Amino acid sequence: MPTPFDALDDFIALPRVEGLALSPDGTTVVLTVAALKKDATGYERSLWAVPARGEGAPRRLTRSAKGESGAAFTPEGDILFVSTRDDIESDVDDEPGQLWLLPARGGEARPVTRLAGGVSGIAATAEQTARVVVSAPLLRSSDSIEDDAARRAERSTKKVSAILHDTYPVRFWDHDLGPAEPHLLGIDLAGLADTLAAAVEDTAAEEAEAVAEHIGSAAPAPTPYPATLPRPTDLMPTPGRALRHASTALSPDGASLVVSLDRAEPRGGRRILVRIDTATGETAVLRDEPGFDIEMPAISHDGTRIAYLRTAVRTPSGPTPEELWISRLDGSEARRVAADWDRWPSSIAFAAMDDALIVTADDDGRGPVFRVPLDGGEVTPIVSDDFTYSHVVVDRAGGGFVALRSSWLVPPHPVRVDATGAVTPLATPAPAPAAPGRITEVETTAEDGARIRAWLVLPEGASADAPAPLLLWIHGGPLNSWNAWSWRWAPLLAAARGYAVLLPDPALSTGYGLDFIARGWNSWGGKPYTDLLAITDAVVARDDIDETRTAAMGGSFGGYMANWVAGHTDRFRAIVTHASLWALDQFAGTTDSSDYWQRIFTSEAMFEHSPHRFVADILTPVLVVHGDRDYRVPIGEGLRLWSDLAEHHADAEGRMPHRFLYFPDENHWILKPQHAVVWYETVFAFLAEHVLGEEAAPPAVLG
Repeated sequence: MPTPFDALDDFIALPRVEGLALSPDGTTVVLTVAALKKDATGYERSLWAVPARGEGAPRRLTRSAKGESGAAFTPEGDILFVSTRDDIESDVDDEPGQLWLLPARGGEARPVTRLAGGVSGIAATAEQTARVVVSAPLLRSSDSIEDDAARRAERSTKKVSAILHDTYPVRFWDHDLGPAEPHLLGIDLAGLADTLAAAVEDTAAEEAEAVAEHIGSAAPAPTPYPATLPRPTDLMPTPGRALRHASTALSPDGASLVVSLDRAEPRGGRRILVRIDTATGETAVLRDEPGFDIEMPAISHDGTRIAYLRTAVRTPSGPTPEELWISRLDGSEARRVAADWDRWPSSIAFAAMDDALIVTADDDGRGPVFRVPLDGGEVTPIVSDDFTYSHVVVDRAGGGFVALRSSWLVPPHPVRVDATGAVTPLATPAPAPAAPGRITEVETTAEDGARIRAWLVLPEGASADAPAPLLLWIHGGPLNSWNAWSWRWAPLLAAARGYAVLLPDPALSTGYGLDFIARGWNSWGGKPYTDLLAITDAVVARDDIDETRTAAMGGSFGGYMANWVAGHTDRFRAIVTHASLWALDQFAGTTDSSDYWQRIFTSEAMFEHSPHRFVADILTPVLVVHGDRDYRVPIGEGLRLWSDLAEHHADAEGRMPHRFLYFPDENHWILKPQHAVVWYETVFAFLAEHVLGEEAAPPAVLG
């Protein structure tokens, strides 16, 4: 029976659930859903409401050409979201993203902000009051919202794109930093006026500006911020780079904003915890510890306590625990909880009764939700299944929580989990597609006695009579785990083409404790490599796997490891290396976070474990893939890899069995759907040629 994974055009057209919010009364879940545009070159996002108890059907709430995202609720049940949809009262042709409000009582959505640089996202909302905090970029030299608009207009008019820096770094992941800096703006929604008088006031201000320009005023006054909108309050007027990685929590009464921000250091920084009075802007440092990062704040529902993550800054000596701490709202009475729990939290929330923390973390190839008692009791999983949970929102009205969950066979979908751990799938406009295969868990024992486990996706029909070719997929990170659905690395696409896909968690993977991570620390080419070969050996011994037809693939750290594999064994027929680290000394100084990479390696280990040293030993055909806008693993890594391959392996005419797939306008990930199709078509053609021994041409669209 055909599935959407049989044709790439059908796969990229699958709708995707990307976010979740829960109404204050616990009755409604709002989903952010991405759907393919008509021209198949991007995704449009809309908001959908589904009942939070498991019954009913999805109902679409928004529909605009520009789409919506980042939904959140006010205490009154109004829905906040960010959108670049047109504001009929704005004279800007290409409106940046603004904060919008969809009234619970019905009626049209209306804008809440009209900032020249737009709104980056909703940072936090208050449970009890109509206060919201948004993240928004403001030019460094601006002294007001109006001044920011005027300076942006000048840069636009003069077509200036240059940026002057005085701090490191200058770019991040896929975008340049500056000249704007992220700010946190407080907004009181009670000031959202919608009266004729306010509209007349705005019109009068616009007419006055037009008259000033007409009579030749040398320096017309900046356009006043609209009186119909609540004026945002800059909670940290001169943040510098402090809010670049900010994580925030707003007290239920909206009076206190707790922020994890960057404390600048010579070439980087560490995270500290501060509290900002949203009425006065007064800032108090709650936790500032040299040698530690303090992150992921959460505030209790009664507004008296904070939970947060405390982690020692990492060095080559080994991984450090990610510690759960709680304190009073003023930072006093700080203490660690769950000191013996050996997992790394990925999200933190207070339980409905504030007597425990609800925490997500990788665990043995899955991503459960845990209950962490605050009285010293044992940490226990609330759910025990083969899924990974994210976007957890505690339901104070009905108990339990709602979340998105996924596995390698099922994309993210909304569920409700009650206090007993019972899971109820909720309605969704993006139902799970039929899977062209099955999944099983495999494991082996490494030479040092460590247990190495993996997921194995098998195609339909794989058997002793028809063994499947094997693709070893190596995850990125490397502090990561193959435990959740990925739209970028989708093993079901390979299964639909007859391949088995091995998804292992070698040394450095999360969810197995610090000792397991430490096995590969400062030694990337050591235990991670031998673990991968050990689990591959165990899997190719199965009678439903063809050990003579295998390939290895990976991206980012997985690409690093694919390069390492290529230089250390010829057991695979093909290697695919995406966004990969090649020369570690070069990479450490050109990535967007060089201080981190140079901090976690000794210089000796960086040299010893650099794949470029073994280029002459590569015997397996390699497909190199890289995007020019990748600032985490810069394009120089791919270019040097390609140059080194040519130096050692080109024939008399300069040709090689290797290939280089280059994306000038993609970043660390291949995000445009048309390029995702090209990526998979090129990869599958390369594998068909070298693993299956078939004649296969690359996509015709490549020319």
